[in-house]
Amino acid sequence: MLAHQAGAETRVLCFTDGQAAHFRGEAKGDEDLGKMRRAEMDAACAVLGVTHHEVLHFPDGALAQQNFLEMVGVVVERIRRWRPHVVLTFGADGGVNLHRDHTMISAVTTAAFHWAGRPEIVPGEAPPWRPQKLYYSSTPFVSVRGRPELAGAPTVPYSLTLELGELGERKMEAFRKHHSQQGVLKRVGEHVNRAMRVERYLLAASRGQISVTADVSMLTGIEEEQD
Repeated sequence: MLAHQAGAETRVLCFTDGQAAHFRGEAKGDEDLGKMRRAEMDAACAVLGVTHHEVLHFPDGALAQQNFLEMVGVVVERIRRWRPHVVLTFGADGGVNLHRDHTMISAVTTAAFHWAGRPEIVPGEAPPWRPQKLYYSSTPFVSVRGRPELAGAPTVPYSLTLELGELGERKMEAFRKHHSQQGVLKRVGEHVNRAMRVERYLLAASRGQISVTADVSMLTGIEEEQD
């Protein structure tokens, strides 16, 4: 939302449509849930002002069993076509619910970030592109259904704090668009409400040499044009 307010284009790539989710709303089956989750993503992205979003067809809950290089190639292709300066992804911890799919996406996106500018590693039709910064999201809490002992699991630390202010309510509005996931709000709603006004990220890679303490915004050090 802050990037949208600053006039930046924002794009979201999601690998699965959530058919293996525990919370299923009124879905009559996996395919119905997938359609529902895609519609919910459309609505949430509209609230947030996301420029473009895309949901792929990889199997939910099974990314660890998929071809790693194939998944990296998918992200590399999008990076080369969309030409982003900044890339955001999950940390290797798997995010708030320590989901293994999130951990896989972290690994896939990290490799794609570094390889998108190297055609000898991932060949493709689009010209190479080197994003300038990679961030991991830092989860504000851990909540794994039925596993309270994981609440103290190691998570990604943070180097950058973004104060959303009043935009926190819009973020919650977008969250509520995921109607099939309202069970999540019932379980962790108190934590979510406290976390909505602040986002934290770890600077995981950047062009040149930069101390994470000198990184005061996602646009710090960004150059508008690249060779």
